[in-house]
Amino acid sequence: MENGMVRISNISCVAIVAAMALGGCARLPVGVKPEARVVEPASLDAGNAIDGEKKHSVTWPSQQWWKVYADPQLDRLIADATAGNPSMHMARSRITISKSVGGIARSGLMPTVQTEASFTREQFSERYFVPHSYAGNWAWYNEWTTALFYDLDLWGKNRSALAAALDQIQMVTAEAQEVRLSLETAVIRLYVQLSLQYSLLDVARETLHQREQIRDILEKRRSAGLGTEIELRQAETVVPAARADIERISESIEILRNRLSALAGKGPGYGEGIRRPTMSFALPIGLPSSIPADLLGRRPDVVAQRWRVEASGKGINVAKASFYPNINLTAFAGWQSLGFDKFLSSQSVIKGFTPAISLPIFEGGRLREQLRVSTAQYDLAVDAYNNTLIHALEEVANEVVTLRSLEKQRTETYLSYSLAGRAYDIALAGFKAGLSDYLTVLNAQSQTLVESQRKAQVEAHFLDAYAALMRAIGGGVPVNAPPGTPGADK
Repeated sequence: MENGMVRISNISCVAIVAAMALGGCARLPVGVKPEARVVEPASLDAGNAIDGEKKHSVTWPSQQWWKVYADPQLDRLIADATAGNPSMHMARSRITISKSVGGIARSGLMPTVQTEASFTREQFSERYFVPHSYAGNWAWYNEWTTALFYDLDLWGKNRSALAAALDQIQMVTAEAQEVRLSLETAVIRLYVQLSLQYSLLDVARETLHQREQIRDILEKRRSAGLGTEIELRQAETVVPAARADIERISESIEILRNRLSALAGKGPGYGEGIRRPTMSFALPIGLPSSIPADLLGRRPDVVAQRWRVEASGKGINVAKASFYPNINLTAFAGWQSLGFDKFLSSQSVIKGFTPAISLPIFEGGRLREQLRVSTAQYDLAVDAYNNTLIHALEEVANEVVTLRSLEKQRTETYLSYSLAGRAYDIALAGFKAGLSDYLTVLNAQSQTLVESQRKAQVEAHFLDAYAALMRAIGGGVPVNAPPGTPGADK
């Protein structure tokens, strides 16, 4: 009879647990689902600027893509920056943190073992379940147990949390590569500006020399009675302005050196050793094939956003699993006794096994709102990814347009520079033949200085635009994109 009652009790417990589980499943909210959709690269019209580059197709740049500038000093600056800049150190620290978070999530799939010991001196009650000799007396109550805890994770909550944490690691790693690429590009663009300032300094010095020569000629003319005082004073006025230009450009050079020092993680003294850049203009202008799909495997910010989407999707699974029963298994063993004389004997051994089931029934809508939060975070991640992809294509197209325009501008600028130089040569030849005065030569030289400045500016813009294009396509280092992502294996 007693065994029959035990069986009935067990069956009742199983029925109650099953009803609770079904109740929990039925309470999963309906209608809470993501609304955003990931934009596929193939659905975006790349436009003529990008598609037109197929006839100028080039291979993907190497990891050290800046070496096409052929400037050893630039190579050293970038190496120092990527090794010493605090932003790179912070990026590495974020990777370390995310890996540790992943380790914490992984521990949720493993059994947990812990031991506890307590030795308590107390006066026992005379009305409690203790031996008569201890009732009302002071004695030691000792317990030492080791317990094992294991979450069965029947609904995959812990597994989803681990998968999300692993996706977060990939996302932070891609973000670190984005920091590196941004740092490389920043060094190059400052270095290009430094090169431009040196070129402008040459022009400014030549301009000062020319204006001093004009002033001296006019002073001699006035002394000979062939010129006027107003002409001399006008010529003298522009000389201090030319010296001020030299000082302004020299200031810019020093500031650019300091900024490059900061990017390298050094003090201003580091910049004092930076010399005049000597960069090559033989750059391989063009785009690799399969843009825009390749951006998903090459551009770090795009890849990071895609991993964010993956992690957010796993977060939804974690929120859904919270609606289902949670089953934990606990086993323990140890010793328990009054007094120390037989504390570790076989007679003091205790042990047990405890399955525990928990199911949320009334939680004030907390789980539903958590699911809404996770779903909204997924939508945000998708929209952020779509936005990043669209702007990435825009940047690539803009830089291609800029570079192609600069190629034409360089051709026209070089032509103007050549013609100005030819006019100067003619004026100089006329002066030597006695057909014109030296003032005509200096005026012709003024135009060559103007064209020299334009030439330096166009060349610097060209070098800068190439760096911007490399930044737009993601540099030369492939990034680990989520499986199945277009361009991820390239």
